[in-house]
Amino acid sequence: MFGWLQRHRQLQAENARLRERNQGLEERVAQLQAMATALRAENQKLKERLAAAQKTSRTSSKPPSSDVVKPPRQRRRKGQRRIGGQKGHAPHLRPAFAPEQIDAHQRHGLAHCPVDPAHRLIPVPGLTNTLQQVELVDHPFVITEHLAQGYWCPDCHRYHYAPFPEPVRQAGLFGPRMTSLVCFLKAKLHGSYSGLQAFCGEVLGLQVSRGYLAKLLQKGSRAFAQPCHELVRLLPRQARLNIDETGHKDNGQRFWTWCFRGPAFVVFKISASRGADVLEAMLGEDFSGILGADFWGAYRKYARQCGVLIQFCLAHLVREVKYSCEFPDPAVQRYGRGLLAGLTALFTTLHHRDELAPALVAKRLAEAQGQIWDAALAPMAHPERYGHGTVHRLIVNLVDRFDRHGEGYFRFVTCPGIEPTNNSAEQAMRFIVMDRHITQGTRSLRGRECCERIWTVVATCAAQRRSTFAWMCQAITAYFNGWQVPSLLLNSS
Repeated sequence: MFGWLQRHRQLQAENARLRERNQGLEERVAQLQAMATALRAENQKLKERLAAAQKTSRTSSKPPSSDVVKPPRQRRRKGQRRIGGQKGHAPHLRPAFAPEQIDAHQRHGLAHCPVDPAHRLIPVPGLTNTLQQVELVDHPFVITEHLAQGYWCPDCHRYHYAPFPEPVRQAGLFGPRMTSLVCFLKAKLHGSYSGLQAFCGEVLGLQVSRGYLAKLLQKGSRAFAQPCHELVRLLPRQARLNIDETGHKDNGQRFWTWCFRGPAFVVFKISASRGADVLEAMLGEDFSGILGADFWGAYRKYARQCGVLIQFCLAHLVREVKYSCEFPDPAVQRYGRGLLAGLTALFTTLHHRDELAPALVAKRLAEAQGQIWDAALAPMAHPERYGHGTVHRLIVNLVDRFDRHGEGYFRFVTCPGIEPTNNSAEQAMRFIVMDRHITQGTRSLRGRECCERIWTVVATCAAQRRSTFAWMCQAITAYFNGWQVPSLLLNSS
């Protein structure tokens, strides 16, 4: 009896030790499970941060120049045409200069037959092989010295000089064409003041200071002021405008360059703000046209406050959807692939609309639009397919965007003349971004005004496919003579 009781107590003590051990193991398992959950969450966050850091110009609005690693070049597939002129295609040759453009002629003859010097050669009248060559002259400019006669007045005992003609006095050292050349090199070719100084000194043989070159730009700015103000006044009356903005540095401070692209002209505005106040100042509160823009909040705020319709850029949306397709979360990938399929169908129809009947284009656009809507709002109808309890924020953001602003992506379907992307404004701003990297911005209000006007001239002439330099020459010549500066609008009288 005593032995059994002792054995029973031993078993109880052993069971107690086992329970304590099991409790310790359970606590350890709970700790490991909590650690594993935290590590999984941290791993997911790191994957998302890595995906965000690996954004490229294909999956975001970043410029192609920001892609650190370029995608590998694809090899030419068998049967794919080579780069350059194609076999059997007519060559594109530069037209010859007209006879009145030729400044000099040089004739070249043969002393003997190239086959056999003993053969006789008979010149054939009118039979020539022509090569036209263009060359710089040693002094590609004319220097005119203006002399103002001096007179002595015995009555007032003073010397008096004849006044210089007003165009000559206004121009100073550089005439209208030379001033236009400096403006053209600065704006169109992104020349820095040091580069312009080197060009004038080494190519033209003219030693000028950078300060004088800056004064020439200010003369051009004053000459372009009235035509640019005319375009600014026309902005609120446009039926459609594409708008975009990019960064600008002014004396080390962050500014923004706004681009307003109309059907026939382009206007630039440099402002310290990137908000809706710039849109109200430039377009007013009664603007009745349609804006083409990205999804930046300033455009949505302006549209909400002033009742303006917006066509949101589908190209920006495509890049965001492609980013979702490459996101590490499987639910986000599934959502992105559904949206991308609808957008692909939409752009396929747009790229082939000239080959299809209008009724078929409208039908396919409606089908693609419905496919996009179904894919965009699918998480609202079936949330269980896109997350276990919690839908990822990327999906939530896109669903909310389509729920509140989805119609803005398809305004082009019902409004003729509206483009589905904001590419026209982005293309107009491309040379601005290049200029920013080369010239490092401006340093004063006068510099900002000069850039606004000279960029407006360059972009507007490019949109109208006419010579920027020729218009600059006309404008600066008119300004020096006190005449009416020509308009930047082609149909203006």
